[in-house]
Amino acid sequence: MSSIQAFRGALLHSLADPADVGDAHSHEYFADGLLLVQDGKILQAGPAADLLPQLPAEVAVQHFPDALLCPGFIDTHIHYPQTGMIGAYGEDLLHWLNTYTFPVEAQFADEAHAAEVAEVFLKELLRNGTTTALVFGTVHPQSVDAFFSAAQARDLRMIAGKVLMDRNAPDYLLDTPESGYAESKALIERWHGKGRLHYAVTPRFAPTSSPQQLDQAARLLREYPDLYLHTHLSENVKEVEWIKALFPERTSYLDVYDHHGLLGARSVFAHGIHLCDGECQRLAQTGSALSFCPTSNLFIGSGLFDLAKMEQHGVRVGLGTDVGGGTSFSQLQTLAEAYKVGQLRGRQTHPFKLLHLATLGGAKALYLDDQLGNFLPGKDADFVVLDLKATPLIDYRLQQSNSLEETLFALITLGDDRAIRATYAAGRCVHQREAS
Repeated sequence: MSSIQAFRGALLHSLADPADVGDAHSHEYFADGLLLVQDGKILQAGPAADLLPQLPAEVAVQHFPDALLCPGFIDTHIHYPQTGMIGAYGEDLLHWLNTYTFPVEAQFADEAHAAEVAEVFLKELLRNGTTTALVFGTVHPQSVDAFFSAAQARDLRMIAGKVLMDRNAPDYLLDTPESGYAESKALIERWHGKGRLHYAVTPRFAPTSSPQQLDQAARLLREYPDLYLHTHLSENVKEVEWIKALFPERTSYLDVYDHHGLLGARSVFAHGIHLCDGECQRLAQTGSALSFCPTSNLFIGSGLFDLAKMEQHGVRVGLGTDVGGGTSFSQLQTLAEAYKVGQLRGRQTHPFKLLHLATLGGAKALYLDDQLGNFLPGKDADFVVLDLKATPLIDYRLQQSNSLEETLFALITLGDDRAIRATYAAGRCVHQREAS
């Protein structure tokens, strides 16, 4: 019996960044397409009329009428321990951390609690069509064990790490440079490269890690060259001022990380709102990436990310929901906020650029574009089925649509978890929306 799976419907995927090749050449679309999957990988994608005659007779075709199949969404910055505090009222970043984040994260010393939240978190990601994420744990190693266990059970491609934090936080959440290194190393040995899992060395941000701890983080990156580095950068004006006080010898916030050897391929810095041209140039030179988190930046009042500036400097950029500073797990809603941030900066972000940010752009930011991000043969069969009749309003609005761009943009601006009919990871259905 054939191991090939066949999925029929409209197919849309990103081939390149519209900023590099133009909108018209950035994507591929098949109004009536066929997606062929074998052993969890993309075998082929193309017009159904061309591929159906070549299928072995025994292959069943799963048909998705009134739907759009896209690559799974990629979230380049999110905190799973903050699931239970999403939508918490706060004055600004530092007040918000001390009032909500730190007390909530203390609960993750209990592995049973961590396992419970990991289940809720992953179900929410998949319910919203997100198949890969770069994820913060807490300072507790058991928080990472719980997350990776839940992700492995679903055969998901996920990246996560234990928070490193040895100062400027409550005593009950502190580690030390030595314990942070040792606990991270044990987690790396246990989880990195197991199935589709990857480890990220995760200093929370420079204010909560001493120079000694940042050096230990760099030591881990040297010892395991294919690890990720995941932290925050220039999210908030007060935070940037704090960095100047804590590291007066450094020329900028980014220079703190650079001095300690934390820039490079697979280094992902969340936010990057308040960066000078020199910092942007250095990010590009080192192949480091930024995670654009529009929902949380607006919610916490941190500022407006300058996507055009990053494009000019050639900085890799992915999209992040930043739950729980962000107020939605939905990449569709996050893309809608990204568009609004662009509008406030006097720039219109094309629908195909938005698609790129949530899929292939995220894969490139994570150096996983050989594995994820579109429907090219050999890539992981992680994809989402978007329902073109998800709500009465979406249904009605799309009846008025005269182009693919209009349809995609309306789905982004009106869509949320209800627009996700199904989510697939490695060719297996990991979420299916209940019939209404």
